[in-house]
Amino acid sequence: MHPSFQYEQYLLKKQAIALTGKLRFYNPQGEVVLFSEQKMFKLREDIRVFSDEQKSQEVLAIKARKIIDFSAAYDVVDSSSGEKVGALRRKGLKSILRDEWEVLDSSDNVIGLCFEDNMGLAMLRRLLLGNLLPQNYDMTLGETRVADLKQRFNLIRYEMDLDFSMDAGHKLDRRLGVAAAALLAIIEGKQDS
Repeated sequence: MHPSFQYEQYLLKKQAIALTGKLRFYNPQGEVVLFSEQKMFKLREDIRVFSDEQKSQEVLAIKARKIIDFSAAYDVVDSSSGEKVGALRRKGLKSILRDEWEVLDSSDNVIGLCFEDNMGLAMLRRLLLGNLLPQNYDMTLGETRVADLKQRFNLIRYEMDLDFSMDAGHKLDRRLGVAAAALLAIIEGKQDS
């Protein structure tokens, strides 16, 4: 696994003005450790994550399985080994009221969830306040909370704090956590546009 996935915390910032979704992941020292960019003119979502902004080394690929799918699944692949790390699948009908994703292992078994942590705030956001009310997601493996993905209030660009510190045993592969944050910023972020 690439050393960029070693951190307990990241700050994700989505570039405000760009033709495609461009994401920068900062370590706690404020250094860019991951850079992500969607492929342009693709019918299926194709998000690549690199170890730097020059895109010198691709470390992760996040690819939609189908062109249009209400319960879309996205495979997460380690680019250096070609190994499937796992997948994230949006729970279509449940996501109408509150965003919810299933976390899958490399054999597509459900091992956890990523979901908006408060139903009331999710409804308030959808019906009245839109992106003025930041989203907060919890990631769980079984019943154990392993990550907190918390959007910051920012009128200009999408920003999210990723916190894996409660996962001291590293049960969650950080590549899946980073992929979940990228999908939330790019896929769920389209709802606010």
